[in-house]
Amino acid sequence: MKFRFLTSGESHGKCLNAIIDGVPSNFEINEDFINNELYQRQQGIGRGGRMKIEHDKIIINSGVRHGLTLGSPICLGIINNDFKNWEVEMNPKIQDNTYENSQKIQSKYISEVRPGHADFSGALKYNHKDIRNILERSSARETAIRTAIGAIAQLILKPFNIFFENQIIEIGGVDFKEKEKLLELIDYTREKGDTLGGKFKITIKNVPIGLGSYVHWDKKLDALLAYAIMSIGGVKSVEFGLGHNVANTFGSKTHDEIFYENNKIIRNTNNAGGIEGGMSNGEDIIIYASMKAIPTLKKPLNSIDLNSKKNVKAHFERSDVCAVESCSIVAKNMAAIIIAQQFLEKFGGDSLFEINQNYNSYMDQITL
Repeated sequence: MKFRFLTSGESHGKCLNAIIDGVPSNFEINEDFINNELYQRQQGIGRGGRMKIEHDKIIINSGVRHGLTLGSPICLGIINNDFKNWEVEMNPKIQDNTYENSQKIQSKYISEVRPGHADFSGALKYNHKDIRNILERSSARETAIRTAIGAIAQLILKPFNIFFENQIIEIGGVDFKEKEKLLELIDYTREKGDTLGGKFKITIKNVPIGLGSYVHWDKKLDALLAYAIMSIGGVKSVEFGLGHNVANTFGSKTHDEIFYENNKIIRNTNNAGGIEGGMSNGEDIIIYASMKAIPTLKKPLNSIDLNSKKNVKAHFERSDVCAVESCSIVAKNMAAIIIAQQFLEKFGGDSLFEINQNYNSYMDQITL
């Protein structure tokens, strides 16, 4: 049984949706846990005005009854509150927030592409003259529904004591622990009409040995995790364990020695980041990722009008100064999706009971 999903929806459309297939039966789905993940995604220093409008709550339309999964597809939804507001913000003369008015405003052409965004390539690829058709779907707003899917993945893994943590390392080159200095940087950046990126860490605990595979290139666990986290729009690099520092470290200092003490396998280091040969090795999985500065700037960069070919300033939409904390929540949940997929592939069954039997049998098998 393969955990797979499809999302739909636009940034200012009526809602975001997802259908998840391959969730076995009898897993407990805690809506409060999902909603807390959605809430955390909206928090953090440097967030913009959109977060004052949206109060994301998950709607479970199918696949769950009395708080337990049925084994059938799960349908999720998140309402976009801004759907009924944004046309008025763009045109104060409009008072009645109707669907027709929303469509009317959305049909207004935008052709000034933003460097660093999907606007330019997307408009040419899909033959659109209006980049609204691109930016609505390429917006980071889509990650809200992926966060909800990841929260369900976390709940699937919870009975097996697999947990996920996110930690911010730095924003704009400033250590996240230096709060006063960081807030000054955020204020300075906001005043300049600029944006900031940063670096964060994801830790996955208690992953059993052997998720992923060395047999085929497209089944390697680190490759799958990197793919998932790189799918988040702002992420530009993903590293595991020692990461780029392996380039200047002796092999004797790079690889994690293995010891057997007191009837237990131990390692004193985790430079591999919990993955060797494309498989989990029983240590914590450690992932570092870097997010670029948001490409929508209040003081726009130089660009072109895609239709007139004239040199112009890039289009500006309401945006955040910084969304690194939000990005780390999304990344944590994307990692949860991959671990859940690989876990169910390894220990697959139609119900929690069956999966639990498969898991316990395997854990007995690998105990030395």
